[in-house]
Amino acid sequence: MVIGMTEEAQAGRDAIVTAALLVIGDEILSGRTKDKNIATIATHLTDIGIRLAEVRVVPDVEARIVEAVNALRPLYDYVFTTGGIGPTHDDITAASIARAFGVEIGLDERALAMMRPHYEARGLVLTEARKRMARIPAGAELIANSISHTPGFMLENVIVLAGIPSIMAVMLEAVTPRLRTGRRLLSATITVERPESELSALLAAAQDNFGDVAMGSYPYVRDGRLGTQLVLRSVDPARLAESERVLRARLMDEGLI
Repeated sequence: MVIGMTEEAQAGRDAIVTAALLVIGDEILSGRTKDKNIATIATHLTDIGIRLAEVRVVPDVEARIVEAVNALRPLYDYVFTTGGIGPTHDDITAASIARAFGVEIGLDERALAMMRPHYEARGLVLTEARKRMARIPAGAELIANSISHTPGFMLENVIVLAGIPSIMAVMLEAVTPRLRTGRRLLSATITVERPESELSALLAAAQDNFGDVAMGSYPYVRDGRLGTQLVLRSVDPARLAESERVLRARLMDEGLI
C-alpha cells in the first residue's frame, strides 16, 4: 500500500477500469471519412489507466445506436461515443442517447450560454440548426469544448464526444478529471529482425512462464526484410521487467538478437 493512502483509495487505484468506444456515422462505414479518433482515445485511456476493451461502429440509425449503447453500458465502466452531435438532420446521437436512457431531451440553457458568446464574437446568429447542438438529454453533465464551444455531455457512464478529431480531443481532455482510473497498463517492446514464424515457439514458451504478462507478436517489413516486434504488457512493472529480461536472454541464447 502507498504510505498515507486509505484502503479505499488504494483499492480504487489498483482496480481495473474498462471502457468501450462506439463510433457513430454512415461516413465511417462507407469509407468516406477515415476514423482518427480510435487511436487517440485508445492511447489517452491507456495513459490514464483505463482499458479500452471494445470498439463498435454503427450507422446514423437511432435504433442501432440505442441498441449498442444499452448493450455496452452495463458491461464497461465507461462508454465513449464519437460523432453525430452536429447541426444537421442526421446528427441524432443526443436524441438516441436520451432514448437509450428513457429520458427527455430539449434545449439546454447551460449549453446555449456556452455557445452564445462564441457566435456573437464571430457575428453569427444562433440559428435553429445551430441550436440543435444545444439539445441535451435530461440529467446530463456538459463537457466543455474550447474550440467551437458546443459542448459534449456525460450521462451516467456514457460520454458523448464530437466526431471531428480536434474537437473530440479537447472534449476528451476536458472530461478526463471526472473519470475514475485504475492501474496503468505498461508495455515493453523487443524488436527482432526475424520472421514471426521463427519466434512463435519461443514466445509461446515465454507466455507459459509468465501467464500474468500479455505477450503478442507484430510482424513488419522494413527495407524489404521481415521483422517482428514482440510486445509485453502488464500492470506490474516488476513482472514486466522480469519477463522482458528473460525473453531477451532466450532470444540471445538462440542467436536471434
